[in-house]
Amino acid sequence: MAPSDRPKAILFDIGGVCVLSPLEAISTYENKHNIPSDWINYAISRSAPNGFWQRLERGEIKMDKEFFQGFNADLRNESFWKDFHASFRNSKKKLKDVANPTQLGDHVSLKAEAADSRPTDQDRGAQPTESPGQAQPEPRKETSGRPTLSKLAKDTTIGDPVSLESEDVAQSASSNSTPLSKQSKSSSSPSPPEATSALDSLPPLADIDAESLFWSMMEHARTPDPYIFPALLRLKKLPSEERPILAALSNTVIFPDGHPYNRLSDSSESDPRNHFDIFVASAEVGLRKPNADIYKLTLDKLNKLHKEQGGSGVKAEDCVFLDDIGENVKTAKELGMKTIKVVLGKTWRAVKELEHLTGLDLMDEKTRRSKL
Repeated sequence: MAPSDRPKAILFDIGGVCVLSPLEAISTYENKHNIPSDWINYAISRSAPNGFWQRLERGEIKMDKEFFQGFNADLRNESFWKDFHASFRNSKKKLKDVANPTQLGDHVSLKAEAADSRPTDQDRGAQPTESPGQAQPEPRKETSGRPTLSKLAKDTTIGDPVSLESEDVAQSASSNSTPLSKQSKSSSSPSPPEATSALDSLPPLADIDAESLFWSMMEHARTPDPYIFPALLRLKKLPSEERPILAALSNTVIFPDGHPYNRLSDSSESDPRNHFDIFVASAEVGLRKPNADIYKLTLDKLNKLHKEQGGSGVKAEDCVFLDDIGENVKTAKELGMKTIKVVLGKTWRAVKELEHLTGLDLMDEKTRRSKL
């Protein structure tokens, strides 16, 4: 592909794209503390648009004691907890259909693919970017001693780690054939047995240390992705006349002054911020994805830079956008960008898609042979 035919700009999300997704850290926390799978994502989603997580990512509040207290309150919302269980008891909906991923930030994105696409040992070992001796995060292990939602709530069965199906659905269907006389008698009772059963079986609210959870998520997100980050480095090293503009568009947080996490890594090469021409951070501009305004803001910056470099400018159709959240990808596509949906545990596929769109080799040969 001739350089003139390549995209003029490539936009990367950070968490779950350039660096590992903290979803595994959330899952590990839930597993360790016997918390129902995906409750944390659900609670953060339900707290939107003005939950403490969302406000932190818009830069409206500081990362201080008040934030952690508020974040903890969002994670211990009794109404959310009740709905979390009741929603799945009375329908066949999956959690991914109930928890709205558009409300989640990069650090806590709900991945529908998480159940069947966690990184394999081969995935984790490819193109290592961590420092020698740095421990890789351990994959989540299912333990027989962990109470599942089917044990915590009566009459509930688990179809997979992110979906719940209610046995009450079948019972409800069979109840439709009840004789009319019995239906009338049932309708006259003051409190239907199903309703009281749902309330009686509600397990105790999950006890979560929001501050400990938060820092485990941030720590996990400091590890570069073994496929996309090396591809970014290869793009950065291209001659200027061949290289697209590299931009980051990420929902982010601002750490306190002097905090070591103000940079993603102590190594300048493994810090993504050092490899982008433009970096748009939600907490710095007061907007979050999937709000179209933050995309338009980024396009304005790309257009200005391209013209400063002697080009004709950048439009949405000149860009490729990579993100791990479907709603974020949807907004980019609606604006006219080419898009790549990054799948948890399958990030090498995103690199192959990017190679196809750019005509560039972005994997080393060893990795390419292992993924053919």
